[in-house]
Amino acid sequence: MATRVEDVMTRNVVSLRKNAHYKEIVQVMRNRSFSAFPVLDDHDRVIGIVSEDDLLVKEAYPAPRRAGVLSRHGDRAKAGGLCAAELMHRPAITISPDATVAEAARLMHTRHVKRLPVVDGPTRRLIGIVSRADLLGVYDRPDEDITKDVLEQVIEAEFVLDRLAFEVTVSDGVVTVSGPVHSEPVALSLLAAVREVDGVVAVRDRLSYPRR
Repeated sequence: MATRVEDVMTRNVVSLRKNAHYKEIVQVMRNRSFSAFPVLDDHDRVIGIVSEDDLLVKEAYPAPRRAGVLSRHGDRAKAGGLCAAELMHRPAITISPDATVAEAARLMHTRHVKRLPVVDGPTRRLIGIVSRADLLGVYDRPDEDITKDVLEQVIEAEFVLDRLAFEVTVSDGVVTVSGPVHSEPVALSLLAAVREVDGVVAVRDRLSYPRR
């Protein structure tokens, strides 16, 4: 069964209110050694993310109204910002606790973000946060656990095949699958399912089936 975001996320989240002042944000960042925080409204809903980069605009351009200094309107606004609501970037890219680790990884990759606030459905109330390091933790699984999942959950339960007819070996997360299947489409589906098992780095096809 695929690991969900709720299984790996951090539940004790450090966040900021929308009216948090610039210096307060800097102090929290320095004290907590975090580079970004979710910003919440009065109902604990995530409305944005404030990061070190957002704060550095003020440091880099202390006189933002000078013509030609800042080319982007957003940077001009942030350079003059005083609180989290004025400094943050919005909308925040969030994810559901029910999403899989693979879905979270794809979202981080495509949106070029390092962490995702985890929100509770349509209310968008903050319930956790998941980072790249959290997602990569699934690759810490022992090879023995991966082998068991491939045999029991994929071959036996999902594809209803005789697990004794297959040989599955796992070395550093690389899975080699040998055994007979009825057709090439079944083989391809089986290999795809193995790739979805938590901790699998790569899959080597040693299955035997009628070739086209």
